[in-house]
Amino acid sequence: MRFLRRSLTGLFLAALTVAGLGLAAYIVRDAVETRMARTSGSMPARERVYSVALVPVQSQTVSPVLEAFGEVVSRRTLEIRARTAGTVVELGENFVEGGRVQSGQMLVRIDPSDLEDAVALARADMADAEAEVSDAEAALILEQDDLASAQRQFELRQTAATRQQDLLDRGVGLAADLETARLAESSAEQAVLSARSNINAARARVSSAKIALDRSTIALKEAERRLNEATIRADFSGALADVAALEGRLVTANEQIATLVDPDALEVSFRLSTAQYTRLIDSEGNLVPAEVVVSLDLNDLDLVTTGTIARESAAVGDGQTGRLIFATLARATGLRPGDFVTVTIREPELEGVAEIPATALSSSGTVLVLGEEDRLQEVSVTVARRQGDTVLIEIGDLEGREVVEERTPTLGAGIRVNPQRVDENAEGAEGVPAAPAMVTLDEERRSRLISFVEGNQMMPPEIKDRILAQLRQPEVPANMIERIESRMGG
Repeated sequence: MRFLRRSLTGLFLAALTVAGLGLAAYIVRDAVETRMARTSGSMPARERVYSVALVPVQSQTVSPVLEAFGEVVSRRTLEIRARTAGTVVELGENFVEGGRVQSGQMLVRIDPSDLEDAVALARADMADAEAEVSDAEAALILEQDDLASAQRQFELRQTAATRQQDLLDRGVGLAADLETARLAESSAEQAVLSARSNINAARARVSSAKIALDRSTIALKEAERRLNEATIRADFSGALADVAALEGRLVTANEQIATLVDPDALEVSFRLSTAQYTRLIDSEGNLVPAEVVVSLDLNDLDLVTTGTIARESAAVGDGQTGRLIFATLARATGLRPGDFVTVTIREPELEGVAEIPATALSSSGTVLVLGEEDRLQEVSVTVARRQGDTVLIEIGDLEGREVVEERTPTLGAGIRVNPQRVDENAEGAEGVPAAPAMVTLDEERRSRLISFVEGNQMMPPEIKDRILAQLRQPEVPANMIERIESRMGG
């Protein structure tokens, strides 16, 4: 019992000790919280300052640039079709895919045997018609002579009847003689009428013969035209595409055997939105002849040429939007119909605008401007144009001020910043392009590069000569070497 009593007493004392420690901890924690609550205003938090890059807003006159994608087409493209059926017996020189031909050059000749026979028959029919015309004209002359003879006979008979009537009036003639004279006069008059009818018939025969001659002439010309159509010639100088004719092949009438393209009459067609189109028309609604730059990306180099906007499509087209624009090309070296190119159009100049990075503009059309005490202010601006990574804004009251180059979620109105400005005169400053790195080539590497460029058949001769001239220099641009070797697989 003594052991049990001592054990319970020990447990009771231990419980009292734990309770006392817990009460002490609670009192200490409550005292600390009270102390901290009383002294919290004596340790102010430091304001955070962000470093930002600034760009100056300067009024300037800018020609905005539109960028679109278009296709190179030829203003003169002709489908060459067989006008008559038959077997191809001869092909002209360079009648192959990509072959260059001259205006009037023979391209294809179809077997003309049947057509030559038709021409010979038409000529024979024409000769027969000419003979019929000659015969009819001779018969008409004879009928006219017959009428003249009948007319003279009638005049003689008429004179004789008049004489018999005079004799009878004087009492020396007989009535029977007068009657006989009158009958002879009537017969002569009937002969005259018959001769006139024969003349009319002869004249009708002449007219019919001449009509038959005209028909024969037309038939002969038609046969000769068909014979000429058996030989197909180039209507203008150009290059051949889609060649589908071979010697000995049977072609049908109106079958397409090739396409003739004029490679020197190229233009580019591209589509603009209606909003972009309205920027290229003048006050009278006419399309301005703005300059365009057309470029074709070939990975290792670009084919670039210039042109001028010439016209627009008359209709939008089914399922299309915007406007289809056509621009003529000044020089189309290396370009071919069907090339997909990038078209850059320079708009009319805008005055009183400033160019800033697109990252400086928010989705709501505001920018952050540096204010007093290096604190930011949010200002609404009017966007005049968006082009690539930059935007053009109306200058307004921002002349000479600085805006944040790139907005982030942590920046806003009232925030204090540490301005970071770019020294335009410092080396490597933005807007001053660095000179390309130059590399001195050893002879083996130089020879390998030159051999690759000389063997490239797809490269235009002008560009090839320029690259070869640079490769033969003591020092060669490193970016050019990198592009060529990437195409070599080295």
